[in-house]
Amino acid sequence: MRLSGKTALVTGGGTGIGRAIALALAREGAAVAVNYSRSRAAAEAVAAEIARAGGGAVALQADVANDAEARRLVQAAVGKLGGLDILVNNAGWTQRVPHDDLEGLTEAIWDQALAVNLKGPFFCVRAAVPAMRERGGGCVINVGTVAAVTGAGSSIAYAASKAGLTTMTRSLARALAPTIRVNAVAPGYVDTGFGNWPESLKEKVQQTTPLKRLATVEDVAAAALYLATDVALTGEVIVVDGGLTTLGAGA
Repeated sequence: MRLSGKTALVTGGGTGIGRAIALALAREGAAVAVNYSRSRAAAEAVAAEIARAGGGAVALQADVANDAEARRLVQAAVGKLGGLDILVNNAGWTQRVPHDDLEGLTEAIWDQALAVNLKGPFFCVRAAVPAMRERGGGCVINVGTVAAVTGAGSSIAYAASKAGLTTMTRSLARALAPTIRVNAVAPGYVDTGFGNWPESLKEKVQQTTPLKRLATVEDVAAAALYLATDVALTGEVIVVDGGLTTLGAGA
């Protein structure tokens, strides 16, 4: 197994893409801390599934948008798992606001999007760096979106916050090299239930996409798993969208 003896923390790991990544890392031998903010039952179910398969896992609560809680989360993960090698910043937040509804994009929506999607990953990285350096290095995987490039997505605030995450990925890659690699995966339309989009939109996207299918959470997890191995990549963003952005379209 490619990650035997490794330890990982996945924020927002109880559902959707986070769940798929946590399970993929565990299948390759990593012990996984599954973070949740409110979805306790879902996170505990993921940890239990990993345990039933013979792996090590624990569910840990924290709101990563809060610096103190992010630090407590990393400390708890290190304490439970014995160290930290892999950090997956998957926790995210959005609220759908039409892009032409500028008045509807309130300050509260901006604050929450930036807090969870941008500040939270930074807080977790900052807390994780000492633990990773104690083990000789590690890797960070940020879960972004193609909306960071296309400017599309559920709201302007969401796209902007994720664009910031893409830039921060590259900045941190330089700052933390050579011992800690920092990369990102950027999904396009992935049917996780997070966006609650209508069937008509799903069908339209599927027909438009060059591969004629939507990416699955397992597709995104496979990209994250690749980045978790000791590959000579840092500061990179792997797009998982079935080729949609090659057409100038996006999620």
